[in-house]
Amino acid sequence: MFNDIGLPELAAIIVLGLLVFGPDKLPKVVQDVMRTIRKIREFSESAKQDIRRELGPEFQDFEFEDLNPKTFIRKQLENDDLGLKEIRNGFDLKKEMAEVADAVHGVDAGSGTSGSSSSPSGGRVELTKRPASPARDDHPPFDADAT
Repeated sequence: MFNDIGLPELAAIIVLGLLVFGPDKLPKVVQDVMRTIRKIREFSESAKQDIRRELGPEFQDFEFEDLNPKTFIRKQLENDDLGLKEIRNGFDLKKEMAEVADAVHGVDAGSGTSGSSSSPSGGRVELTKRPASPARDDHPPFDADAT
C-alpha cells in the first residue's frame, strides 16, 4: 500500500503527528488508524469473496488485479498462445536499423561495406532543405485579399 514511502517521508509523518496530536495522544491515534485500515481490508476481502461466490466456480481463480489494464496487457503478452515471444525474439532492432542506415547512405546491403559511399559529402546525406535561389524575374505569389 505504501511502497514508495522512504525513511525521510516516514520521519516527516512522525514529526508531523507529534506536532499535531502530541506525544500523549499519538499512540491512541495510531491504534485507531490501524484498526480502521484493518476493517477496510477485511471488508474488501469479504466483498471479493462474495463476488467470486456469486460468479460461480469457473471464476474462483479470478484476480481483481487483472482488471488493471497494465496487468492485463502484461499477462496477455506473457501468454505464449499467440506466439509473441517467438516474434519478439526473432526481431533484431540493431540489424534493422543498420539496414535502414545503409539504405539511407546508399550502400548496398549485400556488400557489407558501410564505409564507401557514392555521396560527395563522404557518406553523409544532406537532410536539410535549402531553398533554391529565385530567378531575377520570379516574384513571390501575390494575394490581393491578404494585403
